[in-house]
Amino acid sequence: MDRNLALEFVRITEAAALACARYMGRGDEKKADQAAVDAMRRAFDSVRIDGTVVIGEGERDEAPMLFIGEKVGNKTSDAPKVDIALDPLEGTTICARGGENAISVIAVADGGNFLHAPDTYMDKIAVGPRAVGKIDIEAPIQENIKSVARALGKDIEDVTVIVLDRPRHEKLIQDIRGTGARIRLITDGDVSAAIATCREQTGVDLLVGIGGAPEGVISAAALRCVGGDFYGRLKFRNNEERERAKRMGVTDLDKVHSITDLAKGDVMFCATGITDGSLLKGVRFLSHNIASTNSIVMRSKTGTTRELFVEHHLDKKP
Repeated sequence: MDRNLALEFVRITEAAALACARYMGRGDEKKADQAAVDAMRRAFDSVRIDGTVVIGEGERDEAPMLFIGEKVGNKTSDAPKVDIALDPLEGTTICARGGENAISVIAVADGGNFLHAPDTYMDKIAVGPRAVGKIDIEAPIQENIKSVARALGKDIEDVTVIVLDRPRHEKLIQDIRGTGARIRLITDGDVSAAIATCREQTGVDLLVGIGGAPEGVISAAALRCVGGDFYGRLKFRNNEERERAKRMGVTDLDKVHSITDLAKGDVMFCATGITDGSLLKGVRFLSHNIASTNSIVMRSKTGTTRELFVEHHLDKKP
């Protein structure tokens, strides 16, 4: 993948963020999500790739979402063949309620390098570069917190664990509190939460808990770019989901997937903030039909992270 593609992809997340940010706080999740999807699909048409969506919004019968298996990009004879993992609006409820940490994300790899994760749940654990190799998804949370604290040179009481606020995590939250560690509970948006473990200024040290499997692959791709660590194990709700995973090529349904199982090879990742958060600032609509966006662009090959603050003259855009 040509490195210049990274800046092409961030234009796509910018387009999606600008479109759905109009619906921030208006209480309509479907309209916000639809605006992001439509803008992202249109923006892909300007990028010279032979792209296949492998992590998306569902199957074709669930259109108009960007569906798994959909072909995107301006395919030419010399266009690179890539797999794409995306979420036009990660944090749909967050955006509709005007909350924090809604983002638009795309991860890209050479064909065949992403796990084709079904739309089910995944048990996850993620840390930043200083705690790589110090986590074990099969170990008790108490051991993981102690291990991360040692790696970071912190007292356990100064370690911050980020967890989705869900009834299924009641016991997990109790166990974390029992160690004395701090907890940040979030309503949605565990991709940005996983990335936050790699950015010390966010104050987040460890992500644990069960969230969406597609978001797990996207998170792994992002952490590949910044040197973090991630493990995930699929958590199926029923036999239908298990059978669907088999059809998608998952042979070991109980496997603990490492970060390179989920996203291998050269990976690119970009995200644009929709609402303000610990990772990115949200879209601002300024006077004279100008809007500003804040994005990050990352590549695993070089470990480079670029942060972009961009002003968009909306009356000059198609």
